[in-house]
Amino acid sequence: MASSGKKIKIGINGFGRIGRLVARVALQRNDVELVAVNDPFISIDYMIGSCATQKTVDGPSAKDWRGGRAASFNIIPSSTGAAKAVGKVLPALNGKLTGMAFRVPTVDVSVVDLTVRLEKAATYDQIKAAIKEESETNLKGILGYVEEDLVSTDFIGDSRSSIFDAKAGIALNDNFVKLVAWYDNEWGYSTRVVDLITYMASVQ
Repeated sequence: MASSGKKIKIGINGFGRIGRLVARVALQRNDVELVAVNDPFISIDYMIGSCATQKTVDGPSAKDWRGGRAASFNIIPSSTGAAKAVGKVLPALNGKLTGMAFRVPTVDVSVVDLTVRLEKAATYDQIKAAIKEESETNLKGILGYVEEDLVSTDFIGDSRSSIFDAKAGIALNDNFVKLVAWYDNEWGYSTRVVDLITYMASVQ
């Protein structure tokens, strides 16, 4: 809610894929009211999300030859801007992180496979404990922690930005570890956008 106690009113401009996703999240929130959509031909009651860039069968792709292969039954190596984005958001990590992606035939949800060389030694149990504590305190609602044997579909609709999978990670030694975390790349992102909008409204 805004400082006045009233709902924050937002409108969606440019009703593309991201706009539709943000609108879906806004409609689920009690502190936000969606008052306008910049599209004369669609009602917010009949919105769906779609992505026309991933081929269902093999076809031409000028931007990325591998990306033209059928998405429904291939694992497709691809580039990602995620690592560069982290460097912009967290300047201390700029130039220290790189990455790539595999596009796989799943409906939703992504997974991060992060391999790290630690400057300060730490056991995997110590790392788990630190992440668990943050997920329950400073980053509650944004960072998650699970020890159950879960798979990608279990995280569809999860509003948290990253859910650490304690049982999926491994450590070679106390300086070299692999961490695994899940996130709903549609719902989680859209939730953070609405969080940002509500924060901006609260500080005006």
